[in-house]
Amino acid sequence: MATTTVISLRIDPSEIDKLKQLARRTGRTPSDVGAEFLSESIRRSDFAFIEFRDSSCGRQAYIQGTRLAVWQAITVLRSYDGNVVNAAAHLKWPEAKMHAAVVYTKSFPSEIDDAIKENESVDFETLSRLLPGIQRFQDLDLPKSQK
Repeated sequence: MATTTVISLRIDPSEIDKLKQLARRTGRTPSDVGAEFLSESIRRSDFAFIEFRDSSCGRQAYIQGTRLAVWQAITVLRSYDGNVVNAAAHLKWPEAKMHAAVVYTKSFPSEIDDAIKENESVDFETLSRLLPGIQRFQDLDLPKSQK
C-alpha cells in the first residue's frame, strides 16, 4: 500500500470552492481531488505530449492534441509489433507523440496495461447491456449493394 505525506498549500479561496464542487461531483474529498490534480500536473511537466482528461472510466492520460488515450496509442503500437515509425504513420502523428506514449507507459506500465485489459474484457453482451438496441454490423439487414 502506498504511503502519503501531508503537506500544507495556500490556495485562493475561489479555488477552494471549485475544488469542493469537483469533490462533491465525484464523491471524493477535496484532499483526494487536489492530490490527484497535483500528481497529474507533475506528470504533465515530466512527460512531453501528455495531458489528463475525464473519461467514462475516470481520469486518463491522453496524447496532447489528439483524441487518443495513451493506452489506445499503445494498442496501435502493439498492432505494429512495436514499430514506432509505422504506428505513428498509421495515426498520422509525428513520431515524437508515439515516443511520448512509450515513455509514459514505461513509467506507468500497470496503469496502461490495466486500461488495455479492461478494454479487451468488454464484449458485445456487455455493450448491449450498456447500449440497449445496438446491433452487430453483420446482423444488420443491408441491401445487397451495401454488403
